[in-house]
Amino acid sequence: MTALAKELGVEAGVGKDEDGEVKTSSSITIRTRGGDGDGDGDGEDGKQAVVVTSRRASSSLGRERAGEGEDGHDEDGDGDGDGDGSGGSELKDDADQHVLTLSRARCIALVATVTGAAFLNTLSLQSVVIILPTIGRRLSIPESRQQWIVSSYSLAFGCFLLFWGRVADLYGKRLIFIWGSIWVTAVMAANPFVPNEIGFNLFRGLHGLGSAANVPTAIGILGVTFPPGRAKNYAFVAYGAGAPLGSVFGNILSGFIAQYADWKWVFGVLAIMGAIVSICGILFIPAPPPSASSASRKGPPSIDWIGATLITIGLLALTFALTEGNVVGWNTPWVPVLIVLSILIIAAFVVWQWYLERRLTSAKQEESDAVSIFRNFQFSAVMIIMGVFFASFNNYLIYATYYFQEYQGLSPLQTMLRFIPTGVGGALVAIIVSQLLDRVPTVFILITGNLAVSVACLLYAVPISPTTTYFAWGLPAMVLSVVGADTTWPCLTLFTSRALPREDQAVGGALINAVGQFGRSIGLAISTATQTAVMANARGLPVKDVGNIKAWDPASLKGLRAASWMNFALGIASLVVVLIAFPTLEIVGKAEPAALKKQSEGVIRNNGDRGSEKREEAADSERNRV
Repeated sequence: MTALAKELGVEAGVGKDEDGEVKTSSSITIRTRGGDGDGDGDGEDGKQAVVVTSRRASSSLGRERAGEGEDGHDEDGDGDGDGDGSGGSELKDDADQHVLTLSRARCIALVATVTGAAFLNTLSLQSVVIILPTIGRRLSIPESRQQWIVSSYSLAFGCFLLFWGRVADLYGKRLIFIWGSIWVTAVMAANPFVPNEIGFNLFRGLHGLGSAANVPTAIGILGVTFPPGRAKNYAFVAYGAGAPLGSVFGNILSGFIAQYADWKWVFGVLAIMGAIVSICGILFIPAPPPSASSASRKGPPSIDWIGATLITIGLLALTFALTEGNVVGWNTPWVPVLIVLSILIIAAFVVWQWYLERRLTSAKQEESDAVSIFRNFQFSAVMIIMGVFFASFNNYLIYATYYFQEYQGLSPLQTMLRFIPTGVGGALVAIIVSQLLDRVPTVFILITGNLAVSVACLLYAVPISPTTTYFAWGLPAMVLSVVGADTTWPCLTLFTSRALPREDQAVGGALINAVGQFGRSIGLAISTATQTAVMANARGLPVKDVGNIKAWDPASLKGLRAASWMNFALGIASLVVVLIAFPTLEIVGKAEPAALKKQSEGVIRNNGDRGSEKREEAADSERNRV
């Protein structure tokens, strides 16, 4: 026992009190899990789960059964032997009760490291947005194709998120995080020296490939390191603040560099930051403890190559069609054909995953990224909110940049100064939200965030005179936008982490980031299509001949306002989904006692025992009724 405790990094201080019960501040218990879910301790394969818990064990030293009360009977009376009625999610619940063994300084360094990955991801994306006109002039890229500098990164990032998330869960989150960060550093250092459009976009895609490896694993690392409670809330709020603040400081960084140095130094600074994240990852991310699920897995871990190929090709084709439709016109025959084909490929992926899940479930294996997770309505709704909300937020940042830099003709530095309030406001909002996650119902926080971003977009859509001072409407819009991002993102990531078991935390991080990235790419394509269509109509030209945004041009202003109306509509759509998906006053950041955990925690179960799940649901329903 002591040797196992040392291996897990936990001191096994086990003792007895006068009642003969185990009492320990940090104990390790070997629990035998019955395969039939009835708690009789005679599981079909005698699997044992290593459980690290900080609670008083409610059994004597001689017991091996989980969930027995002090009198030796099942604690909740449901006969499943799990002690809290969670049955099929026992490993998830027990794993969540592990002790945080890292020192405070190590925890802060760990959170700063993984937050740095999220920060660098959106920083590199947004910093390129503000220098798009400069890159376009240097590489002779027309404005209609400049969005591919952004979309190539987002597309590669989104396509490979699930793949890398699965690889990280199988082979180690720390390993994938570190190598992904090193790859990002190397590609960013080489990117500005590519002399042509195709090569430049290719390296942007390779950059997205590396970011897809370290960003989702960051969420997985936080999910398995911190037990539920305030420390986990702080960690996820800090991580959640990294992405929107990266978008904000991307404008500031690139604007400052573009004003006083060569634009290539934007990539140089990003490469230096990537090297720092890589080194910190090696130093501060702890090696993972032994996993009960991996120990019980039969045979070597496997990756669903067919599913990965289908979803990558399908999403690639869909985003390419939506993006190029803005350039060649939506009446071009191959555009709708490619859209339909991409939807069919994505549907084939869903069917394949459904088949794979049924086959592997019957074999009692756990190696499928099952599509059944989307049968949970609230989980599916959270993914929709993630995609639609960040389509609105990302579009706001891009079109605010276009408005100041292209329409009003401001320099990159002047544009950067107008984004400073978002950085300051974002830091303050993150501090406030960290204190609210375990006190305020989640639906209120999400409503606030979605309304804030919607109003920010609306201020650019309504016919406010362009000569009106920035402080009258531009400043409030900037503050509202970051209020929305820094309240919504922590709620969604924390919900996803709590919904999935420990062994699937990286996949969960990959999934929510993938949805957000594709929301950004598809949302940008839709808003760009709206903008170019309105500009073409105002100028009396076909879409492919519409030209660029021109300073103080009425047609350009109409196009920008039309895009902002579309961004506002996306924000309102996300708000509607929030109101439908969160009808109760649940608090996602509140750590509940094990006996009171609800089914919303650990709702996604990688468990082949369907009978145990049904008995668990019946028991939960009966307790709720009583």
